[in-house]
Amino acid sequence: MGQDQTKQQIEKGLQLYQSNQTEKALQVWMKVLEKSSDLVGRFRVLGCLVTAHSEMGRYKEMLKFAVVQIDTARELEDADFLLESYLNLARSNEKLCEFHKTISYCKTCLGLPGTRAGAQLGGQVSLSMGNAFLGLSVFQKALESFEKALRYAHNNDDAMLECRVCCSLGSFYAQVKDYEKALFFPCKAAELVNDYGKGWSLKYRAMSQYHMAVAYRLLGHLGSAMECCEESMKIALQHGDRPLQALCLLCFADIHRSRGDLETAFPRYDSAMSIMTEIGNRLGQVQVLLGVAKCWVARKALDKALDAIERAQDLAEEVGNKLSQLKLHCLSEGIYRSKGLQRELRAHVVRFHECVEETELYCGLCGESIGERNSRLQALPCSHIFHLRCLQNNGTRSCPNCRRSSMKPGFV
Repeated sequence: MGQDQTKQQIEKGLQLYQSNQTEKALQVWMKVLEKSSDLVGRFRVLGCLVTAHSEMGRYKEMLKFAVVQIDTARELEDADFLLESYLNLARSNEKLCEFHKTISYCKTCLGLPGTRAGAQLGGQVSLSMGNAFLGLSVFQKALESFEKALRYAHNNDDAMLECRVCCSLGSFYAQVKDYEKALFFPCKAAELVNDYGKGWSLKYRAMSQYHMAVAYRLLGHLGSAMECCEESMKIALQHGDRPLQALCLLCFADIHRSRGDLETAFPRYDSAMSIMTEIGNRLGQVQVLLGVAKCWVARKALDKALDAIERAQDLAEEVGNKLSQLKLHCLSEGIYRSKGLQRELRAHVVRFHECVEETELYCGLCGESIGERNSRLQALPCSHIFHLRCLQNNGTRSCPNCRRSSMKPGFV
């Protein structure tokens, strides 16, 4: 298969994919991969296969094609192709919750010599790196990366990238419990979809609606949360987007738990867990098990809650997510306190405080925890975050955290 025929077949696959005939599109692209002798065409079709498998939640297949694409880029000896393939490798590892590998591949991308693609893909590299840092609960570096990605988006008039970054910022602020910002950013993403997204994939609308649903639930606006989640789920079902279906099922379960309707919550957690396990989203599995544990606590079935917590803790440690570990220690602490088991209680209190220190989830001005309750937060240019009220009251012009870390110990 020559260059022209390869191009035609790739285009044919794209048309099938855009009309939701995914399996037919995959067949066309696999045939190109098998028969084409055109290296550039093979590189492009591998990119299509990476994207398609990502959206279907087939992350191990996605990783396999990303590895083959890197080999093809090396054969082509082209820096632009190499950058794109390393970004796909980073994204594949991000989806599989291999966050340290993601960061390593993103750094490889950033270390490549200047390329034409660098200006276009630099923002996407920063976004992937931010998502990985967020997966590890390294909040300052996550925010730093997201803000860098946002600058790329603004400098290159890339509304699509800006939309994705806004959704990630929504997730960031949901985790540190500034729920106003957790809602503001996905609402901004939804505005971008309305203003610029006429030719975009519907996945951008679905993504913004899902993140709005999460924020509305956290704010206690359960009706609005349900409406946004239903719209997101409808699009996810139409497009066969398994990862988003799993997230929506988790959100539905959390909404029902917030309403006290545990009978309805449990089967939705089960369905979410089934898909998360199938696609390999281990961090998603942790969030499901955390919700299930809270349901068992509400039912006073403390041993069942501890079983769910133990499974979640193993997964959270496996992927390196400190915030989940912190939440699980906090929940365990409450259970062991009610059981009157002092030794176990002390162990979880110690680990909880260690996690707070490791995640730097405390305000450098008042010393109180960040993420314990809904609070308005403000990031300084260094990306350290503080309570907004503390910054207003203290009128600080430089970052107290940065000042402390730059002070060298003297001799007594």
